[in-house]
Amino acid sequence: MCGIVAYIGKREAYPILIKGLQRLEYRGYDSAGVAMLNAKGDLNVYKRKGKVTDLIEFAKDEDKSGNIGIGHTRWATHGEPNDVNSHPHYSQSKNIVMIHNGIIENYASIKEGLKKRGHTFLSQTDTEVLVHLIEQIKEHEGMKLGHAVIAALNQVIGAYSIVVMDKNDPDTLIAAKKGSPMVIGIGADDFFIASDASPIIEYTKNVVYLEDEQVAIIRRGKELKIRNLKDKEVTHYVQELTLELESIEKGGYDHFMLKEIYEQPKSVRDSMRGRLNTTSGLITVGGIVDHEKKFEKAKRIIFVACGTSWHAGLVGEYLFEELARIPVEVEYASEFRYRNPIIYQDDIVIAISQSGETADTLAAIELAKSKGATVLGVCNVVGSSIARATHGGSYTHAGPEIGVASTKAFTAQVTVLTLMALHIAKVRGTLTESRYHQLLYEMETIPSKIEEVLKLNDQIKEIAYAHKDTNNALYLGRGVSFPVALEGALKLKEISYIHAEGYPAAEMKHGPIALIDEAMPVFVIATKGANYEKVVSNIQEVKARKGKIIAVVTAGDKEVKEMADISIEIPETDELLVPLISVIPWQLLSYHSAVMRGCNVDQPRNLAKSVTVE
Repeated sequence: MCGIVAYIGKREAYPILIKGLQRLEYRGYDSAGVAMLNAKGDLNVYKRKGKVTDLIEFAKDEDKSGNIGIGHTRWATHGEPNDVNSHPHYSQSKNIVMIHNGIIENYASIKEGLKKRGHTFLSQTDTEVLVHLIEQIKEHEGMKLGHAVIAALNQVIGAYSIVVMDKNDPDTLIAAKKGSPMVIGIGADDFFIASDASPIIEYTKNVVYLEDEQVAIIRRGKELKIRNLKDKEVTHYVQELTLELESIEKGGYDHFMLKEIYEQPKSVRDSMRGRLNTTSGLITVGGIVDHEKKFEKAKRIIFVACGTSWHAGLVGEYLFEELARIPVEVEYASEFRYRNPIIYQDDIVIAISQSGETADTLAAIELAKSKGATVLGVCNVVGSSIARATHGGSYTHAGPEIGVASTKAFTAQVTVLTLMALHIAKVRGTLTESRYHQLLYEMETIPSKIEEVLKLNDQIKEIAYAHKDTNNALYLGRGVSFPVALEGALKLKEISYIHAEGYPAAEMKHGPIALIDEAMPVFVIATKGANYEKVVSNIQEVKARKGKIIAVVTAGDKEVKEMADISIEIPETDELLVPLISVIPWQLLSYHSAVMRGCNVDQPRNLAKSVTVE
């Protein structure tokens, strides 16, 4: 969801800005732009609808000199995607430029007031309104740029990450944050600003994460200063990045998504490392140790999440109820925050997010905290907003996920939720010792079983080729495999643009069965388990209507294999852990389908990696 990058120092800014924007492309965007201030005092702005490559082509013969600059990739909110609405945006005098991620909710009233003062606006954006307001305050009140930014931000309602540059102050950048992520990299004699660490890691590992309602005053050759919206200086802490440059490169794969699918044996193993010990028979999930007493007495757990993370929460519901015997509700964060939910002080709310920056999930966290609930987080990004906003929680250790379609984040989330459920089951005494140890040993085998499924890539590629031109698809599963059906359908439609729906297999006859004919592929998870015979019956219902069955089955299965048009055999594992393995074929299927259909796999249309606005 939009990408911000900025630089001030002794190097040429433009190459750093462009490389940074390319590193941020995974977030999703529809236009890109840069602004540089050169040694002569000229402020040059270049922006274009389209990709960063379009911007590079547009600016190739222009003056791009200067060692201070800002860059932006925009995902349209106010105003359609076009050159004019692209960032950066000028102030009225064109002396100040600004980039912005977020939404200013009261921009319309501010705009009307500025129009009465003689301001004219070129774009439809809320961003242009804010930069005009900053200049109006700076000039009218005789303030320095940093103080003017603080005064302006006290008048706005909404979310923002902004970077401001003034041609009359060539040694200063001003950055501010509320609700949208921002990190500042500190080099030997320069500063880097970005929406996340990926554009920074090449230059420095020393970073400061801005907190909400903080404003950074960044001056060439000076120490970083941070002030709050009361214009008081606040203490900041420098952290060391653990991110490695190699982890955000493709590493020889054609797409980040494929690389991340193949990284899952490692990411699942890393998510278990230090937490699962089969020798001692212990599971220790550090983020919940301090809250064991609350889990021991808990009457309800609420998962809040969006998208793929919501599907992981649905798997978590089965795990926590089956293993720890605690009632669970799974809520879309976007609905939870607006429907005046009933939250008790003894509730435990677990927020799940890959990025740790999802706006709706952050708002749900604040709502739950205001009601006195204990709020924990499961996220992938160290130092993210959700990690800082919750009372505790666990990182998934999946490593950077660049592809917009989440793959390894899902399996890492399910891994951590499984460990949490087992940890709490042990605390509550809701599992027999034999069952507990059985699941521990089964968990330890999951990475190698994922490796076995990845060897089926060529078979799944053939399946994708056979069904790449279909218009609709149905995914079915029962029990803990139902969320995997939802996830499989989501992957197919978001990456290959084929309409797909996921359903509990038994619900098929309550509507979707009307769609089934010889042209409809039906993807079914039919592994061995308590619901196996029921799923077999559902498959027979599809076959009776000439539907095409593509089934994920347990290795050695004969019954479903005889009925299915195509079967994909995965290693046998405990029924509760099947989602960690059965989702892999659906990920590969969506990937190959998208490639064959000529889709932009890593940056699908209209989608953003992290939705940081409502």
